[in-house]
Amino acid sequence: MSGSAGIQQGSPAIGAAGSAPAAPGAGGTEGSGATVGSARIAVKKAQLRSSPRPKKLEKLGVYSSCKAEGACKCNSWKSQNPPPTPPRTDQQPNTVNLQDPCRSCSHTLGDHVTHLENVSEEEMNRLLGIALDVEYLNTCVHKEEDADTKQVYFSLFKLLRKCILQMGKPVVEAHESPPFEKPSIEQGVNNFVQYKFSHLPSKERQTIMELAKMFLNQINYWQLETPSQRRQRAPADDAAGYKVNYTSWLCYCNVPQFCDSLPRYETTQIFGRTLLRSVFTVMRKQLLEQARQEKDKLPPEKRTLILTHFPKFLSMLEEEVYSHSSPIWSEDFLAGSSGGPIPIHTVISAPLVARPLYYSTSPVSVDPSSCGSVSPARKNASALEPSPGGQKRKPSEPLPHEETKKLRIVGDIPMELINEVMATITDPATMLGPETSLLSAHSARDEAARLEERRGVIEFHVIGNSLNQKPNKRILMWLVGLQNVFSHQLPRMPKEYITRLVFDPKHKTLSLIKDGRVIGGICFRMFPSQSFTEIVFCAVTSNEQVKGYGTHLMNHLKEYHIKHDILNFLTYADEYAIGYFKKQGFSKDIKVPKAKYLGYIKDYEGATLMGCELNPSIPYTEFSVIIKKQKEIIKKLIERKQAQIRKVYPGLSCFKEGVRQIPIESIPGIRETGWKPVGKGKELKDPDQLYSTLKTILQHVKSHQNAWPFMEPVKKTEAPGYYQVIRFPMDLKTMSERLKSRYYTTRKLFMADMQRIFTNCREYNPPESEYYKCANLLEKFFYTKIKEAGLIEK
Repeated sequence: MSGSAGIQQGSPAIGAAGSAPAAPGAGGTEGSGATVGSARIAVKKAQLRSSPRPKKLEKLGVYSSCKAEGACKCNSWKSQNPPPTPPRTDQQPNTVNLQDPCRSCSHTLGDHVTHLENVSEEEMNRLLGIALDVEYLNTCVHKEEDADTKQVYFSLFKLLRKCILQMGKPVVEAHESPPFEKPSIEQGVNNFVQYKFSHLPSKERQTIMELAKMFLNQINYWQLETPSQRRQRAPADDAAGYKVNYTSWLCYCNVPQFCDSLPRYETTQIFGRTLLRSVFTVMRKQLLEQARQEKDKLPPEKRTLILTHFPKFLSMLEEEVYSHSSPIWSEDFLAGSSGGPIPIHTVISAPLVARPLYYSTSPVSVDPSSCGSVSPARKNASALEPSPGGQKRKPSEPLPHEETKKLRIVGDIPMELINEVMATITDPATMLGPETSLLSAHSARDEAARLEERRGVIEFHVIGNSLNQKPNKRILMWLVGLQNVFSHQLPRMPKEYITRLVFDPKHKTLSLIKDGRVIGGICFRMFPSQSFTEIVFCAVTSNEQVKGYGTHLMNHLKEYHIKHDILNFLTYADEYAIGYFKKQGFSKDIKVPKAKYLGYIKDYEGATLMGCELNPSIPYTEFSVIIKKQKEIIKKLIERKQAQIRKVYPGLSCFKEGVRQIPIESIPGIRETGWKPVGKGKELKDPDQLYSTLKTILQHVKSHQNAWPFMEPVKKTEAPGYYQVIRFPMDLKTMSERLKSRYYTTRKLFMADMQRIFTNCREYNPPESEYYKCANLLEKFFYTKIKEAGLIEK
């Protein structure tokens, strides 16, 4: 979880208090004792794991059930329910022998570990770690005075004991799995930084980022007050809701810091605004008080940041936390969209693709290797571990223009102006206005579906049948639902055929779930060795159509395949589906070589083969949002420009006096619009004379000492990704061929091609490169020759 995109959280920044979590039962915000306790547990685990194997068996023997003949029902020496008073550690025997009788069943302790004889060292060490965590939680249960906290410790104690007996992995059973609220605290703070500070210069924005990191770290290491303490301090608050959050925090964030056999999550990544509201006021007060008390201990470079800027930062954030109309908690706040004008993750950490895509293991997955959830709105996990797929998606091949600073060219809009415009379009009044908060007639097709997904109304899961694992009831119900949807929406397709493919283990289906039932899906089969996927069925139930679900389904499928490095779709579309697939980027121009798919996919009579090539740099589920935001920025820029030139000039009266024509530049106000007279030059009307002149100029250019990089077309092997960046390549060899074929009927065509050579070079290469310098020198020489030939004015 700690590796997700956004504000990267490091070590705590303020003093000692709050810098580490207190040990369970310790309470408060002081972390020194907790750190010592955590380190002590880690040392004990390391010592035990380095012990001889017999020692390890002796340790696990007292926690394992008896395997002696005669169906002994002894569940271990150690009771699963801890006694009211724990035995003193100094009174326990120092050594336990496998030949000693069990205190519960009188069989030897060796009979309790016969199942561990062939277990690997790695598994043995894992069980030993759980055993030490069990002992630690046993101590916590007896030391803890708060009833709510004690109950959680006891539940986790029993869970870990059960894991040793069954040799399983700990999975906390809860009504809801992390994350518990969207957006998370971390995302909310990211949104806040974007909303309030994206217009600042880079140095000042860096200061804000430091403050944001500092604040998030404090929350991750903050000790929540117990529900009983909170009831005494704030009796009017939602006690039941806070107790649920407190329990989840203990299970997922606090206890796992010490009991590392339990999966751990960061508080800021699984909790949202509700928890933040419950701790913010007290936390802000304590942090500022602590900073004042420890100001002399702070390093000089941190002192101004914490004492001057941090209080203001917290005050501004507090307004957004408790405001009922703050856009940073809005479900459609456009944060972190790759390709957007100023995505938040560009401000914070600037990854290659700013928007993270979460692909988590489905909670009801049949085949963990193939069945996954692709819903960024609800990221569930079957075990409380970060999903291996929950990583930032990167392009398969970095483009050169991403690695170098792009050249500023004439006509570019200053970033200062872009930032200023961004601040206006993220204004609360605008964000909550009817055109943005409600769906307008100009909304993208998938906008309604995207908003429903963020609210948790709909979910997307990649599911499939499996012959290797026990069938999961929920998955099977979804597969039956998909079979029904496809059968109803595709009446010309035999039901038996649909059933066979939907339940075929080689096929998967991206299912659309609404209110727990299937309302649509795309059934497909992946051919990784051939680098394409065949889409077999695609349908949404009739009463849920015209809501953008079909487009959003296809966008999720595209992102799922980009994650799996398959960038081509093939499908046979009937006459009713061709229009849909065209809207999703499919065409009859198949990019996959026929030899790759021939014999792999089945031909359908009366259907048209269509294909779609995916671009790994595009975040498809957010693409329409990005385009919409860019349109808003351009609209604002146009409005600003119009406001600057909106001046009324008197009409022209010269024509009434008999004047037939006037120079354009003499029209009042024409120059204020940015119009400039076109450079005049001599256009040679004789084709032979033009050919001779251009041939002479081209020979001079090709003979120049700086022309060597531009003599031939650029080879893909020498410049990877060149043709992804440069859409209209040009070179001197191509120009020579065009000249011979009499393509250049005007000087402007010739000059445009030559100029394209120089422009392409400067767009692809960094300014400090040799190619860039050659382009500048050759361009200067070229225009000298053009002027000498009289084709442009000197």
